Amino acid sequence: MMQGSIVALVTPMFPDGRLDEPSLRKLVDFHIDQGTDAIVAVGTTGESATLDHEEHCQVIKWVIDQAKGRIPVIAGTGSNSTQEAIELTTAAAKAGADACLLVTPYYNKPTQEGLYRHYRAVAEAVSIPQILYNVPGRTACDLLPETVARLAPIDNIVGIKEACSTPIERARQIRELCGPDFPIYSGDDAAACELCLQGGAGVISVTANVAPKLMHEMISAAIAENRDQAQTLDNRLAGLHRTLFVESNPIPVKWAVHTMGLISNGIRLPLTWLSTACQAEVRSAMQSAGIL
Repeated sequence: MMQGSIVALVTPMFPDGRLDEPSLRKLVDFHIDQGTDAIVAVGTTGESATLDHEEHCQVIKWVIDQAKGRIPVIAGTGSNSTQEAIELTTAAAKAGADACLLVTPYYNKPTQEGLYRHYRAVAEAVSIPQILYNVPGRTACDLLPETVARLAPIDNIVGIKEACSTPIERARQIRELCGPDFPIYSGDDAAACELCLQGGAGVISVTANVAPKLMHEMISAAIAENRDQAQTLDNRLAGLHRTLFVESNPIPVKWAVHTMGLISNGIRLPLTWLSTACQAEVRSAMQSAGIL
């Protein structure tokens, strides 16, 4: 079971929007050096919505190639088309990903039965380990605990990233239905410390792009049930947890990683560069965490 601080990696781009392979490879090495436990390539934070199919698969391949087995790579392969999700998951498996992360189908708002059949179809089509991903605030679709319990017995469904509005309570409900051995990953950085103190497997994190070492240390302490240490570290990170969502993700985090000198200032429309009015707030949170 993968656990710890798993970074939802930004996808570096040049100012004209082209993919920046050299910076992506440097980011992978940076995270390995800083103690990040695993990498998610091309999740929401990786701008999956504006990468075409070829680019999506290419970024996954680059990350896997650069990681060289040093840490696990989880490929974001979700779609609101079941067939497309199967195709992306198949491509990630062929590229050598360790697991895939599949967001609930967005916009078309399937029923719970539709969600069950969607995830079952992908799991049956591709044998790679798969992590469910529930983020109703972005998808307008909520994967309920009862449906998670129907999916959990499928061998290659190996956990869930939970990012609903009440992640601690939702994690408790999932644990009651699925048992303590079904991994639950926080999809909310602000809730990750408490969720892991209560038995969570880790976090799939935006904040880890900016503070990978601190996130690794905080999550490790929480998993070890060292509450005082975990909360002390989390207090340093609290400003980042908040300000990295002052505009839509990944706008603030790409600005922050650019400010650290790690990537250029490329982002794809309809997302825009972080507004000047918000930059001081994010910078202050970075300074409080000891990043700048």
